[in-house]
Amino acid sequence: MRNEEMEIRIIDIEHIREAAREFIGHIGDHRVFAFYGKMGAGKTTFVKAICEELGVEDVITSPTFAIINEYGLENVQRSTFNVQRIYHFDFYRIKKLEEVYDMGYEDYFYSGALCFIEWPELIEEILPDDAVRVSIDEQEDGSRIVSF
Repeated sequence: MRNEEMEIRIIDIEHIREAAREFIGHIGDHRVFAFYGKMGAGKTTFVKAICEELGVEDVITSPTFAIINEYGLENVQRSTFNVQRIYHFDFYRIKKLEEVYDMGYEDYFYSGALCFIEWPELIEEILPDDAVRVSIDEQEDGSRIVSF
């Protein structure tokens, strides 16, 4: 990605896979993505679409209760990004940062795998410096603007 901010518009749910493909085109060498947005903004839905576009065949669900879900990548995408795993985090239920330390977050964030993080506000101080901050904002017409 370049230094200037990128924006992707998701017109509606029927166009989310198209937006996910566009987002994937900007991943480059980045591995950790922090998704910001209000409850219901579509963070999980967008991450799910990204994972599906990358070739994840597992059932993709919100990791709200598990905190982290792990997905394997198909061979085609594995060679594209040279990664074998995607880690999808949801820190919404985190009460203390110690919980994140206890789960060994460094093993995930610095593994070279793709990491998609929801509710990063709650762990801001331990996000890697090179984490890409992604905002999803709902517009009045129901569309979403993804900026990063």
